[in-house]
Amino acid sequence: MDEIIEAIRQELKANSDDNTRNNYQRFFKEKVTYYGVKTGIVNKIANKHWNEVKLLDKKTVFPLCEELLHSGFTEEAFIVSSWVPNMIMQLELSDLSTFKSWIENFIDNWAKCDSFCNHTIGGLIERQPEAVMELKKWAKSDNRWLKRAAAVSLIVPAKKGNFLQDALEISSILLSDKDEMVQKGYGWLLKEASRKHQREILDYVLTKRKTMPRTALRYAIELMPKELRAKAMKKD
Repeated sequence: MDEIIEAIRQELKANSDDNTRNNYQRFFKEKVTYYGVKTGIVNKIANKHWNEVKLLDKKTVFPLCEELLHSGFTEEAFIVSSWVPNMIMQLELSDLSTFKSWIENFIDNWAKCDSFCNHTIGGLIERQPEAVMELKKWAKSDNRWLKRAAAVSLIVPAKKGNFLQDALEISSILLSDKDEMVQKGYGWLLKEASRKHQREILDYVLTKRKTMPRTALRYAIELMPKELRAKAMKKD
């Protein structure tokens, strides 16, 4: 399997371009490691090599994923975020311990966190709803990316109107967190939940706005009508 990893890395290097490379860092406050490859091209590379590994079971694919994550390169993490959701029917609750370890040890920016959690963990939760209990444990972690993961893993289900009470519970756990990455994470979750549950999210925000950081609040109400946004932002 080493030849697959080497081929991926050579293709990423070959597809790096000056404009993407020179502008990549500006999207992040923390220092990130990257080749400078457009996301669309990364996806094509991921799909190409998925055709080589898709018949393998997860016990073989997971070590490949871990090797890619271990490199630190953001684009290699995106390959993992493309591959693992394709294995959704193989995923089990026990895999959450592996994913937790990956987040703790290899996730170091919001792009890696969100691309992995949205569809991999979000997909697992849709199939096995009891997995949401693990997210509530992550929300109480000291690790900023586990805390963000607790929120953004529910983004896809929340868009469909699902897991509302769990989304509110996780948001309440994270409510006073001082980390902007965490605030934006649960604020985004509330925003997506508002697509199907506008009244419930507005009521939640109005109840919590005295303690909710303004960053999270602004995210949460972004999709609401102007008059509701003004009501939520009004200072008592």
